[in-house]
Amino acid sequence: MDLTFEHERDAHRYTVRNGRELLSALDYALSPTEISFTHTFTPPPHRGHGYAGQLVDYAIDDVENTTELRVRPMCWYVGEWFDKHPERAGLLTR
Repeated sequence: MDLTFEHERDAHRYTVRNGRELLSALDYALSPTEISFTHTFTPPPHRGHGYAGQLVDYAIDDVENTTELRVRPMCWYVGEWFDKHPERAGLLTR
């Protein structure tokens, strides 16, 4: 399966797809200093395969490597991701 990860800036979301099929999406809102991840969604047929976790990995790496933004995990899934990755807590907003 060829997964394609994208940052859809105009839609304020990150996605992972298999071809045209959406496997998971991560929505966000921006402020001048923060990116707030507000919602993670995986269509029911694709749940349980780790797509959302891979997508959060991709999004956090992108934020860290291309911006100076701090992360606010408004979505429970992203909050749990940070609980499992305490080494990335330095990206969180204070």
